Amino acid sequence: MNTTIKPGRNDPCPCGSGRKYKHCHGVPDGKLAAAPAHEHELTELVTKLHAGALAEVEQRCRVLLGAHPQDGMLWKILSVALLRQGRDAVPALRRAVELLPHDAETHLNLGVALATAGARAEAVTSYRRALALNPASIEGLSHLGDVLRELGEGEEALVVRRRAVELEPQRAEHHNNLGSVLFDLRRLDEAAAAFRAALALHADDRRALLGLAGTMRMRGRAAEAEEICRAALALEPDNVEGLSLLGELYADRGQFDEGREQLERALAINPALPSVYSSLAGSRRMTGADGFWQQQVEELLSKPLPHGHEIDLRFALGKYFDDLGRYDEAFASYRRANELARRHKAQYNRDRFEQRVERIIGTFDARFLGERRAAGSPAELPVLIIGMPRSGTSLAEQILASHPGVFGGGELRFWEGAFGIFEAEMAAGVSAAEVLPQFARDYLERMRALSGSASRIIDKMPANFLYAGLIHAALPRARIIHMQRHPLDTCLLIYSQNFFRMGSYANDLEGLAHYYTQYLRVMRHWRTVLPPTALLEVPYEALIGDQESWTRRMLEFVGLPWDPGCLDFQNTERVVITASRWQVRQKINGASAGRWRNYEKHLRPIAHLVNLT
Repeated sequence: MNTTIKPGRNDPCPCGSGRKYKHCHGVPDGKLAAAPAHEHELTELVTKLHAGALAEVEQRCRVLLGAHPQDGMLWKILSVALLRQGRDAVPALRRAVELLPHDAETHLNLGVALATAGARAEAVTSYRRALALNPASIEGLSHLGDVLRELGEGEEALVVRRRAVELEPQRAEHHNNLGSVLFDLRRLDEAAAAFRAALALHADDRRALLGLAGTMRMRGRAAEAEEICRAALALEPDNVEGLSLLGELYADRGQFDEGREQLERALAINPALPSVYSSLAGSRRMTGADGFWQQQVEELLSKPLPHGHEIDLRFALGKYFDDLGRYDEAFASYRRANELARRHKAQYNRDRFEQRVERIIGTFDARFLGERRAAGSPAELPVLIIGMPRSGTSLAEQILASHPGVFGGGELRFWEGAFGIFEAEMAAGVSAAEVLPQFARDYLERMRALSGSASRIIDKMPANFLYAGLIHAALPRARIIHMQRHPLDTCLLIYSQNFFRMGSYANDLEGLAHYYTQYLRVMRHWRTVLPPTALLEVPYEALIGDQESWTRRMLEFVGLPWDPGCLDFQNTERVVITASRWQVRQKINGASAGRWRNYEKHLRPIAHLVNLT
C-alpha cells in the first residue's frame, strides 16, 4: 500500500481542485476554506505515523474528525493507520475517496483494503481509478495485475503485466509476473522467455527458476524441468513452491509415494497451501483416515482465497467425498466449483459452436477429402487419439506407449491453430494444395522433435475430433483412434474435474449436453467420409472388458506387431501430466465404468444423451 502523506500548507491539495492545501483542504464543494487551525497536528500525525505510533495516530484522528468531518487528509491518515494495524480501513477509505476524489494513493489504498477483505471485483475498480489518475504507478499496476490473475482474468492481467515491464524493464519481478500470467494462459514459449528475462537480470531468482521449471514441465521437457527445480531448491531447500513442484514431477513419472513425500514436506513448512491439498487428493484414493485433510481444506475455504485456489479446493473436496462414497456431498462440491469457474469464463456460445461444426462438416466432405488424399503426406508417424475429454484417451495412449516402437507425446496443441489458419487462407483465396503440405511438414517436425527413434508418435489431444478431416487431408496415412465412453460417465467426469483451459460448456450440465450433441454430430460425419484405414473406434467399456483383444486391434490398426508389454501398461515408466496420471497407472478394472449411477438424480438434465448414442 502507498502511505505517502502530503499535508504541507503549500502542497497541492489531493482533492484535485488545483488549489494549495492551505486554501482548500478537502472541501468537497470547492468552496474556499481558511487554513485549518489543526494543520500543525497533521504534520505531527504524519511524523508519528511513520514512527509506528499507529494506535495513537488513530485515536487522535478520530478526535480531530469530530471537529473537522470534511477533512479528507485526516480520513486518509486514519485509513493508513488502520491499514498498517491490519484493521478494517474500508469505511475510512471510502470517506477519504469521497473527499479526495483525485488522490490516486487513496484509491490505491482502498483497492488494497477491498482485496484483503475478499472484495476483489470492487478492488479492480479502485485500482483502475488510481491508475487513471497516475498511469505510471508501478504499485497500482502490480496490485491490479495480482487481483486480475486471482479473478481468472488472464488476458486483462496480461496487458497490465506488459505495461509494468515496459515501464521498468530492469526489474526481474515484472518479468516474473508476466511469465506467470503467460503460463496461466498456456502461452508456454512466451512464458519461458519471460522467466529467462528475469534470470538474465538475477541468475539466482528462485521465482524465475521455478516458473521456468513449471513451464518446461508443461512443455513435456520433464528432465529439464526437474534439473531447474532442483537448482532452485539447492539455493533454498525449504522453498515450498519448489518442493510442491518436485512432488508433481515425481507424480508425473508415476512415483506417487516420492511425490507425496515432497508435498507433505511443503505442508509441514506452510500448512496453508491450497494447491498442495489439491495435488494430494489427486495422487491416490482418499479414505476415512483423511479426515484431517478434509478439516484443513474446509478451514482454508472458510477464508477469502484467490479465485483459482478456491476452485481447485472445491474440486478436490468433491473428489474426497466421491472416494468415500458420499455422493450428494461430492456433487454439491462439484456444483459450487463449476459455478465459481463459470463466473470468470466467457459464456458458452451455442450458436457459434454449432456454426463452427457446420463449417467443418461443409468443408471437409467426401469430395474434398477424396481430391486431396493422393497428394497428402505419406508419413505414417502420427497416431491421433480423439474423443470427448475423459473418454479414455489417456488410457489408450498409455497402453500404446507401452509398445517399444511408440512414443506417447501427450496433448499437442497444433490442429486448432492450423484450422484457424486454414480458414483464413481459404477466405483469402489461397488453395488448399498450398496450405496442407505445410501443415504436414510443421506437424511432423514437431513430432520428430519429441522422439527421433519412434515408429509411431501419439498425439492424444481429445478436441482433435473437430479436425479429423483436416488431419486426414494433410496426412492421409495418419491413424486416428476415436475413444467412446458412456455419455453420462463422460459428462460426469468432465463436470467433476478442473480442466484449466476447457471452455465454459464444461462448467454447466446443459452446456455439456449441447457440446456433446455437437461432438456426436461431427463424429457421425467423419464415419461417412473417412476410410476404415484412417479411423478406428474403440469403446472404453469394451477396452476395459477385453483389454488384450482391443489392444491387439489398436496395434494392428497403427501397423505395429503385438507386444505383451502393452498388457502391463501400468508399469510403463513415462511422464504423464494429464488429470488421469494416477488412473492410467492402475490395472484395468470395471469400477471405472458406470460411475454415473451414483449421481443419477443429479444428472437428470443430461439423461437424454443416452438415447442419442
